[in-house]
Amino acid sequence: MDLFRVVDEAVSGLGFELVDLEMSPKARLLRVFIDIERGITVDDCATVSHHLQRVFEVEGIDYDRLEISSPGLDRPLKKAGDFERFAGQDVQVRIRLPIANQRNFAGELLGVRDGKVVVKTEKGEQAFDLVDIEKARLVPKFD
Repeated sequence: MDLFRVVDEAVSGLGFELVDLEMSPKARLLRVFIDIERGITVDDCATVSHHLQRVFEVEGIDYDRLEISSPGLDRPLKKAGDFERFAGQDVQVRIRLPIANQRNFAGELLGVRDGKVVVKTEKGEQAFDLVDIEKARLVPKFD
């Protein structure tokens, strides 16, 4: 059984996007990060929590604790669609293997071009294959 697929289908069926799923060792703690265009409310988290509890019971998924949350202002970017959706915003990107001794890049996300994530940094544009990105997050602005 693919836990990510089960959670993604359940969350999508309620109209939310599954942003991330974190599991502690032996899946005793499950953290589910959801999003929707209007933003996440406490009631949204409660709705998803109740729904997933029923789904996990039917699917026989064993866990001790379930946490549902918004991804926060420093939302992780995982899918190609994320990099398109948040184009124009500031991001931090960490790649798996260094380019010229550098693994961390910060700048403005320009989107996806020719299958590569493009970030405008102080040193110019950098393009990364999605599979080469270890971690990417939005950088919140507090004006």
